[in-house]
Amino acid sequence: MIRVVLCDDHAVLRRGIRDTLSEVSDIMVVGEAGGYSELRDVLRTALCDVLLLDINMPGRNGLEVLASLKETGSAVKVLMVSMYPEDQYALRCLRAGAFGYANKAGDPLELVSAVRTVAQGRKYLTPDVAQMLADSIAEPTPELPHSALSERELQTLVKIASGKRLSDIAEELMLSPKTVSVYRSRVLEKLKLTNNAELTVYAIRNQLV
Repeated sequence: MIRVVLCDDHAVLRRGIRDTLSEVSDIMVVGEAGGYSELRDVLRTALCDVLLLDINMPGRNGLEVLASLKETGSAVKVLMVSMYPEDQYALRCLRAGAFGYANKAGDPLELVSAVRTVAQGRKYLTPDVAQMLADSIAEPTPELPHSALSERELQTLVKIASGKRLSDIAEELMLSPKTVSVYRSRVLEKLKLTNNAELTVYAIRNQLV
C-alpha cells in the first residue's frame, strides 16, 4: 500500500485529489495539510511514502517546504502538483529535489501513475518534461530573467500579475506589507521593469500566469 499525504491550501482541490487516489486499491491517503505548519504535524504522526505538495501556498510555498524537508533529512518522496504550466516550473522543481511534477488540471489517471512511479523511487516525467530536460542538457539555453528570482520573489511576481494588492499578498504569504514591498522592488530591479503593469505583461508573455 502506498501511503500518501496531501498538502494544498485549497480544501476543494485536496478533496478532488483524495477522491481520485481513493478509487485505486494500492494507494491510501493517510493525511492532509493546508500549509507547512499543519504538514509538520501530519508528518510527525503519519507514515508517508509520497507527499503531494502544491507550489503556491500561503506562508512557505511548495519549493520552500521542499527545501525544508531536505534540510531535516526527511526521506519522504515529494511529487509537486500545481496549476502552473510545466515549462515554467517542472524543471525548477526537479532541480530542487522533487521526484516529479504533475498538473492538477491534467488526467486523473496520470496523477495515479505519477504517485506509483514516485513511490518506487523513480522520477516521474511527462513526455513534455522529459523533452525539456533532454534539451536543457543537450543544448543549454540562456536563462530567462525571472530564473534569477528567489522563490519568494517569483511568488510575489505571480501574485502581482494576478491582480492582487501588496496588502493582500502580505496576508496570503503571512508577511508584512513592507517585506512584500521589498520583494516587489527586487523583482522590478532584476527584471529591469518600472511598474506593476510591466510586471503583469512580463508574466503573461512568459506564461507565469
